[in-house]
Amino acid sequence: MHLPNVYIAGAAETPLGKVLDHSEYSMLAVAAQEALEEAGMGFRDVDAVFTNYMGEEGSVQLSEYLGLQPRFAESSDHGGASFEYFVHHAMLAIATGRCETALIGYASRQRSRRGRKRAVSAEDQSLPAQFEAPFGIHFPIGHYALSAARHMHQYGTTPEHLAHVALAARAWAQKNPKAWSRDPLTLDEVMASPLICDPLRKADCCLVTDGGGAVVVTSAARARDAKKKAIRVIGAGESQVQWQVAQCPDLTVTPGAASGKAAFAMAGIKPGDVDVFEPYDNFTHAVILYLEDLGFCRKGEGGAFVAEGHLLPGGKLPAMTSGGGLSYNHPGALGILLLVEAVRQLRGEAGERQVPDARIGVAHGTGGLAFSTASTIILARD
Repeated sequence: MHLPNVYIAGAAETPLGKVLDHSEYSMLAVAAQEALEEAGMGFRDVDAVFTNYMGEEGSVQLSEYLGLQPRFAESSDHGGASFEYFVHHAMLAIATGRCETALIGYASRQRSRRGRKRAVSAEDQSLPAQFEAPFGIHFPIGHYALSAARHMHQYGTTPEHLAHVALAARAWAQKNPKAWSRDPLTLDEVMASPLICDPLRKADCCLVTDGGGAVVVTSAARARDAKKKAIRVIGAGESQVQWQVAQCPDLTVTPGAASGKAAFAMAGIKPGDVDVFEPYDNFTHAVILYLEDLGFCRKGEGGAFVAEGHLLPGGKLPAMTSGGGLSYNHPGALGILLLVEAVRQLRGEAGERQVPDARIGVAHGTGGLAFSTASTIILARD
């Protein structure tokens, strides 16, 4: 299928950090209104709604709150990668005339509510609860620790390699006034942080914050009326592998290997053409796997690639430019904020953290237990 040009015409964050004066709905309404204003639109222009991961709430409840009756809607659960999936699905819906303007959004108050699930309960009848939890694996860090340990064993990746991912995220966060953690961070401090689940230390793990965001995906015709520069979606790909970590075919390969290949093929570009990379950095070693799976370096070379400083400000592949989930914000599902940051970088409005002349950006979302799902979105400034 030949897809018509589709654009992200608006992108905005919800209130961030620890939010005590909003509900999740009102947080998202704030972001949605700002994103729509950037797009030169109002709520009346929205005819598709995509949301996920807001407790029991989905597109029906969110649409009701916002006063919308969309022609097209989706609340599929792909974990933190859902929002990159939704950009892809909105492209297809626009191409087939099912909608013209899609609102994609998410908000969480997981820090304020202290409601983040930490372990399975006796009532949990999911497959991981039945077949993995009895052996003591902790959700979700235990699953990711297995992946990190395997990569270290197989390729010689070191704890110091992982630490350089945390250092890169913090270097960018220091340039972002909205970042939760902005204090200077050294290699020694990362290595001295408590071991949480071998081999992952506290500094290897993402934040727990309130937050979220909204993006507006629309047709080329509607994007012409945007008040800010609309950013074109030139590539998209998605993939899923397994839910139970015991069913993972290779703990060192993520579904991003497939989603990235599809996205780059659609975009007609190569990894070397990318100016800014926004990976889902819930854990440090995850970024190393994404660099390898998306083709920015060879398999097994991700640790050295990071240690050479390529992700830092001024590096050849600026990444986690907001500070990422490790230092900026991680509201349970980071994927929406990867899109927001990529759009801002390509518009040239990222302030002190702006990547010079950024024209092509990649937002790469992942979700589930130990890399169950992945979706890759490639954006370009016309």
